[in-house]
Amino acid sequence: MKNNCVVTFSKNVFIPVTNVSRNACDYCVFRARSPDDAYLISMNDFLALAKAKGAATEALFTAGEKPELAKPNLSSYFKKAILDSGHSSLVEYTRELCKLAIKHGLLPHCNLGVLSREELTVLRDLNASMGLMLETTAAELEAHRNSPGKIPAERLKMIAEAGKLEIPFTTGLLVGIGENPQDRIRSLHAIKSLHRKYGHIQEVIIQPFIPKPLTPMWNESPPSFEDMKEVVRAAREILPDEIAIQVPPNLTAPRVLIELGASDLGGISERTIDYINPESPWPKEEELRKAIAPFELRGRLPIYPRYIEKGWYSEELKPLIEKYADEDGLRRKESKSGLVV
Repeated sequence: MKNNCVVTFSKNVFIPVTNVSRNACDYCVFRARSPDDAYLISMNDFLALAKAKGAATEALFTAGEKPELAKPNLSSYFKKAILDSGHSSLVEYTRELCKLAIKHGLLPHCNLGVLSREELTVLRDLNASMGLMLETTAAELEAHRNSPGKIPAERLKMIAEAGKLEIPFTTGLLVGIGENPQDRIRSLHAIKSLHRKYGHIQEVIIQPFIPKPLTPMWNESPPSFEDMKEVVRAAREILPDEIAIQVPPNLTAPRVLIELGASDLGGISERTIDYINPESPWPKEEELRKAIAPFELRGRLPIYPRYIEKGWYSEELKPLIEKYADEDGLRRKESKSGLVV
């Protein structure tokens, strides 16, 4: 099993299923503003990404939340697009994409926003893990004034439902969107409470807000690095040791945060950009190794070792997990060609 000198990451392909969303957060550039810039990824476009996956073992599926409830012009676009695809909902369509991902050697991880227990159940057997950013337990933030899906209680409810279903889960905090230090502590304690009850939180992301052009928060300042250090330090003190603290290496200086308790760098893609932070390119694997030395960089799967040991995965995923996982539950080493051996 990994020790304190090991830092993990996952090689993935980032799949933006649709950018239509009912939420309109003041900091977001991912969501569509009009039907002219809206999309639903086609099966052919997804297959092109899957076939060109390189050394990736994870398919990270993201989407706007409940696109059928977006503004009328956008929801109309989405409903027509999803029907034209031969499906009836985002969850049904994404399930088909997950099946294709598995067929092409990728373990799915879905983060589609707030989902019901029924929707989680539909996706569960085809996902190695799933996720939803809590962001904050602070209610009624200005940044979320047009985002009905950012009610903290609703997000905590979904995270709890995932625990009841024994889904290995990723959540996290978005730092600098109007919350205060006390809110951050309360958010970490809320995550801790859910994990104590269900034992399903495998990692907590500590992600900084980054101002984006053409958004209402473009002129706001991002959190200072001192703020980020304090949140990582607090997270390591509050959360159980078995929960990894993840910091995105394209948005932070990871070495210092690793020294404060971070132990994971999230997903890194060789083929796709970070669609949530498109201005921030992924570092290359060798760059990461040098940046975090003397810590050792190790690959992992989207399901963490202890959940592999517990058997928290389906028969559909078993062949790939057995193929990719080593004796420690981390990712098998690669050959010179990039294939897992």
